[in-house]
This record gives sequence, C-alpha cells and structure tokens, in this order.
Amino acid sequence: MATRFVRVARIRGFRCRVSGGRAAYCWGMSLPDSWTGRSAAIQRHSASEAVFQDLRTAIGSGELPVGVKLPPEAALAERYGVSRSVVREALRSCQALGLTETRTGSGTVVKSARPATPRYGTFSTRDLVEARPYVEVPAAGWAARRRTAEQLENLQRIVDAMAGEPDATRWLRLDAEFHLAIAEASGNEVFVSVVGAIRAALAKQPLQRTAVLAARRAAADGEHRRIVEAIVAGDFAHAGDRMRQHLDRVAESADALRA
Repeated sequence: MATRFVRVARIRGFRCRVSGGRAAYCWGMSLPDSWTGRSAAIQRHSASEAVFQDLRTAIGSGELPVGVKLPPEAALAERYGVSRSVVREALRSCQALGLTETRTGSGTVVKSARPATPRYGTFSTRDLVEARPYVEVPAAGWAARRRTAEQLENLQRIVDAMAGEPDATRWLRLDAEFHLAIAEASGNEVFVSVVGAIRAALAKQPLQRTAVLAARRAAADGEHRRIVEAIVAGDFAHAGDRMRQHLDRVAESADALRA
C-alpha cells in the first residue's frame, strides 16, 4: 500500500495539515461571514399547519376552484396521512379566512380563492397590527425592569405550556395569557388595560386568529421564549426589541394570508 505523506504548510496565513496535495485541516481558520451572518432559523410546522398550507395553496392557484366540494374529512385524512382531528383544524383555518364554507348536508365547499379581510370586533387587522407595537414593545421593556420573581415564574410556566400544547384553541388562550402577563409585569396599569382590550378584540374571532397563527405556531413559541429570556436578564432594550421582532413576524403572517 502506498505511503501517504502528511506535512504542515501555511496556506493563506493558516497552518494547515496537507495530505495528498490537499489541505485536510487548518488551525485558526474563521468561518466565512456569508455563512455565519445568514439566519439559520428553521421553520417547523405541525401536521395541521402543513395541511392548511397545502389546501390554501391549491385554492389560491385554482387547482381547487371556487364551488368545488372538498372530499370528506376521512378521505382528506387518508390523502395526507393524518388524523381526522388534524384535518378538522386545517379546515377551520380555511373557513376562518373565508376560503371555504361548510354547508349542512353538503360538506365543505370552496367559497373564494382569496382570503377575506378579518375584523376583530370593531377593529380591523390593520388597526391592531399598527397599534400593538406602541403598547407591547415598551411593556416588555418595563417588564424587564420591574418583574418580580413570581411573575418570571409565571411567564416561564406559560411558554413551557405553549411549547407542549398541540391544541390550537388552548394555545391561543395561552398566547393571550402570555401577552397579558407581560403587561402586568410592566407595572403600568395603562399597558394592562390596553393590552386587555386588544386581547378581548382578538378573542372575538378565534378562528381567524387560528388561521393567522397556523403557519407559525412553532416559530412564535421560540419568539416568546426569547422575549422571556430578555425579561429575565433585566434588559430593557433587548426585551423591547424581541417583542418588536415578534410583532413584526405576526404582522407579516397576517399580510401573507391576505395576499
């Protein structure tokens, strides 16, 4: 067997072990900025989210045209390889966006190729998207300054529960509890009152909220946890920035569903 010679050479300023004419390993080499600076976030989707997105895409493209009757839940469950409860949740999201409607005795029919503009009580989606950062961003910052040990424990409990909650309706209740808990931790009664009013408006259209959040529940769990981490650290600016980033992502999801 031929002997492979290994030597150490300097390549582009780095000490490298060279074998067979190729650099096999280099010491002190930094990863390229083009790789380290690029976001490595991975979008994870639940089964119901994946089914919802597939149905929404098929309806929007005309593959499932307006007026067509969708297969029964059992047939859809077999098609996607999921349970009927998963299909049921996906269909609720489609109905919440006005894409489908369920008719007694007729099943689920495609109603529109484009989502309807949702309203939450007397507020439109735009009203809430524009207003929330002016309240919830500073509330997160003040929560980082004023939170108590008991409030931190409560926030941690909520994010842990959300991460392990498979049911969309219960997850939405926890989401409301999370944002209210941050407002309460801010120690500012105005924030508590306004956030409470916002959550009451959102609660008027739970199906529409489910549709907006369907494509990003796992991502939202991570964002919530990072907000709590900043609050735990007592970092006013960081907590506010993380809340702003979270609300920006929610707004983007709402815009994408209306597109």
